[in-house]
Amino acid sequence: MMRGRQTISDFLRTCVTRGDVPCVVASVANAGDLLYLEAFGKSAVGSNIDATPDTIFRLASMTKPVTSLAAMMLVDEGRITLDAPITHYLADYLQPPVLTKLNPDGTYESRPARRSILIRDLLAHTSGISYSFLNPALARLSERGTPETALPLLHDPGAGWAYGPSTAILGRIVAAVSGETLDDFCKTRIFDSLGMADTGYIVPAEKHPRVVTQHNRNSEGTLLERPNPPKIQSRGRGDDGLFSTASDYVAFLQLFLNGGRCGSTHLISESAIRMMMSNQIGNLVGDVLLATNRSLARPFPLGARKDKFGFGFQIETQPSDPEMRSPGSLSWAGIFNTYFWIDPLKELAAVVMMQLLPGNDEKAVDLFRGFERLVYAG
Repeated sequence: MMRGRQTISDFLRTCVTRGDVPCVVASVANAGDLLYLEAFGKSAVGSNIDATPDTIFRLASMTKPVTSLAAMMLVDEGRITLDAPITHYLADYLQPPVLTKLNPDGTYESRPARRSILIRDLLAHTSGISYSFLNPALARLSERGTPETALPLLHDPGAGWAYGPSTAILGRIVAAVSGETLDDFCKTRIFDSLGMADTGYIVPAEKHPRVVTQHNRNSEGTLLERPNPPKIQSRGRGDDGLFSTASDYVAFLQLFLNGGRCGSTHLISESAIRMMMSNQIGNLVGDVLLATNRSLARPFPLGARKDKFGFGFQIETQPSDPEMRSPGSLSWAGIFNTYFWIDPLKELAAVVMMQLLPGNDEKAVDLFRGFERLVYAG
């Protein structure tokens, strides 16, 4: 039993009551047990529906670690090779050139990349592929009609770290190699094995009442609710689109505390798990990411300019407080202010789920950091 449960609940309830966020569901676990799972606020404010522990959230980029695990399962089985190029698995893939200059008229200059993008580059975000909303030059090209797949690379593969849709390509590779859709592969190999019954790319109609609505915080700080659409599903990409609950996702995180084991069954080898949890970018450093549209996301990630990246995870290298996360802790987030971390040294994993924009919303981050402090204090 985790100490400090009531203090944590009081804190989260206060954040919701004073209007910082419409709702929050939080979960904490160790390697074997669920230690904390509570919900506060309204999952649908306009409909006056209470958030519950089984409220379903959009994970956005918290999909990426799941796709990374799926790919590493195939690496573990010898069906994907980390140092193989994308074209080994996707014959029709055309690697973009490297951007060298954006001209005033919106055209650009480029050069061929010095090498091919490898599978390990997709896993570690060293491919040079980035989202258009995170780079002014790419945003300009996107506005002129350049499709995402044709946007130029920001750097040579392996020469820098750039956050983007590399994991979407990884998801296509998982599907091509396995002969299944990414959704089906993840369901049979990951979700069913871990008891993640509420996780997937499509939410069945009978579960629609459990799906949280999204809010946008405008420039005055007011939260505006966006009702859910009649169909709640996504495109099934590897970089975003999963729906899940806090308890489902913490079960996913427990797999990493257990070295790839679920009970007595190894879903993936311990060596493959260690690889995912280890620095895979060497001396490279990820800079602060600035969205071109600040209503979409505030600067992120937490820990930029000092942390490293593994295969699917940010890795804590210089903890600001020795009483909190240990060196080597893993984390990431979704743009709708869903957050998680895994602390292998202290055998702890936690998930905090909210559902609002902009990403890294100041009040949502304050809630997340306050929750984290109380988890370690307890």
